Amino acid sequence: MPPLTISEVARQIGIQPSAIRYYERIGLLPAAQRMSGQRRYDSTVFYRLAMVQRARQLGFTLEEIRQLFFGFRNVTRASERWQKLSRRKLAELDILMGGIRTVRRLLKKMMQDCRCDTLDQCGKGIFRSTRGSVKTKSLPRIIDPKNKLVM
Repeated sequence: MPPLTISEVARQIGIQPSAIRYYERIGLLPAAQRMSGQRRYDSTVFYRLAMVQRARQLGFTLEEIRQLFFGFRNVTRASERWQKLSRRKLAELDILMGGIRTVRRLLKKMMQDCRCDTLDQCGKGIFRSTRGSVKTKSLPRIIDPKNKLVM
């Protein structure tokens, strides 16, 4: 197979060329060969990109993906790498699911119990119910500041 351009790779794998350039810049992809200044890839780029894309779909961060590729000794099997990172991710998801259950329970309770006419009345009720407790436990943070689910 002749060397592929970045556009050909992007089209076939279903991502933007800018993502490929970014992955290359941060070291997730090896530097491409150049022909007349243009990047050229062999077919093995699809294998690396497939792993990156699957890891992203599973909620792994770019740093975690970097650990998958470079955070182990060279002799560590791929299956061992995936298992170690997956155990960590599953633990994170368990914590996240616990937080979601807590928020769901509180939302249902508020829907059931709230009979307030104004937000000030709601605030007064919330204030009274939390005052006197040793320390109000903060709700789990399941949404980041950019309104994306935290994973």
